[in-house]
Amino acid sequence: MKKIIPFLVALALISCGSDDSSTPTTPEEQMYFPPIGSTTWETKTVESLGWNQSQVQPLLDYLELKNTKSFIVLHNGKIVLENYFNGHSATEPWYWASAGKTLTATVTGIAEQEGFLNINNKVSDYLGIGWTSIPLAKENLITNKHLLTMTSGLNDALGDDVSPANLQYVADAGTRWAYHNVYVKLQDVVAEATGQTWTSYYNTKLRDKIGMTGSWLPYLGLSVYRSDSRSMARFGLLALNNGKWENNQIVPQNYFQNATTTSQNINLAYGYLWWLNGKTSYHLPQSQLQFNGTLIPSAPSDMYCALGKNDQKIYVVPSKKLVVIRMGDVADGENFALSDFDETLWEKISAVIN
Repeated sequence: MKKIIPFLVALALISCGSDDSSTPTTPEEQMYFPPIGSTTWETKTVESLGWNQSQVQPLLDYLELKNTKSFIVLHNGKIVLENYFNGHSATEPWYWASAGKTLTATVTGIAEQEGFLNINNKVSDYLGIGWTSIPLAKENLITNKHLLTMTSGLNDALGDDVSPANLQYVADAGTRWAYHNVYVKLQDVVAEATGQTWTSYYNTKLRDKIGMTGSWLPYLGLSVYRSDSRSMARFGLLALNNGKWENNQIVPQNYFQNATTTSQNINLAYGYLWWLNGKTSYHLPQSQLQFNGTLIPSAPSDMYCALGKNDQKIYVVPSKKLVVIRMGDVADGENFALSDFDETLWEKISAVIN
């Protein structure tokens, strides 16, 4: 019996092993990246994902009603929904408005990785003193990171003009969060630090590397990006992958993770020019009030967003491998970033994907 027991045990182990190996496993789908320089983009169906097909048309009807021009949903990089409304087309460009702030934040991180700048250095190290009209001691408090996090302390009530005369003191840098177009000075910092024009550096280091199209155009003294909708979707896909495109880490991963994490203790729902869902409170443009609760309650809590004036949207949801793009005219009343449209839109998206 002593000789038989080990044999039976061994036989049992073999049997168990063979049962395990006979159970097939489905390999996880790899993230898809559309080819550079091609209009090819693989798709998948709503049905293949187990989503609710009956809720798709109500979503599209709502988007059309709310002055949408384009709407794209990517899952794991592949297009699930791509729709154009109100006379818009796939090849027609549209403005990103403040959703393009995230492009500036991204390129700033690339320039830092390449050793041209440090986000913790003061802005005057690159632009020289007198880039504002505030006392020198106060100006020297403002770092590149303060521009990335909207905590420059400059007066946000004076409009879009970012000339020195219009950049006036309200509070010390780092002590006040206010949505302010002074962030655009980061483009000047990158240009000075790299010795290239902003457009040239952006095109070479970001746009062309992920196959985007588009250009920066002047608007009220600022630089506003315009592109087709798929270019916005490509950038959203880069964001979903923490700054990586296929095997190429375009933006340092740790920088991108910092960019999509609470960046200061005043507005918890703000990173480096990215809006963050799922926090316990948030601030809004043109206000110093703190609102309790999450930014978009009907959306996934891990979502981060690029939000632009009049409802230009890039939503990125890592937990669901989703990128959602919306371009168009304002859905309801004029807004600078967040609007009631976000909440209702996500209720309708959630009815499809849940």
